[in-house]
Amino acid sequence: MKARWLSVPAAALLMLGSSQAFADLDLAKKSGCLACHSVEKKVVGPAWKDVAAKYKGDGGAKAALVAKVKKGGKGNWNDVTGGVPMPPYSPRVADADIDTLVDFILAL
Repeated sequence: MKARWLSVPAAALLMLGSSQAFADLDLAKKSGCLACHSVEKKVVGPAWKDVAAKYKGDGGAKAALVAKVKKGGKGNWNDVTGGVPMPPYSPRVADADIDTLVDFILAL
């Protein structure tokens, strides 16, 4: 059986231009993010390309998203999630890894 994270279109990762994108996607898989998210399409939570588009040019986006991933919450994507909350990922996922994941998402 093919893992869901492998179904991410190769073109999306190639656009990121490095093997680092594959490493970051592997970190997302190991962290449990791909249970609810994907790069290209909504799963339970929004597609990461949509998150990147929503926060493009927002200087406070990284800090806000890091806080959301750490603490969880709901309200920003209710129209997409139907009110399903983002679970907290800290301390289960290290703060440095959360930073890396948010950078990956915002770079899409």
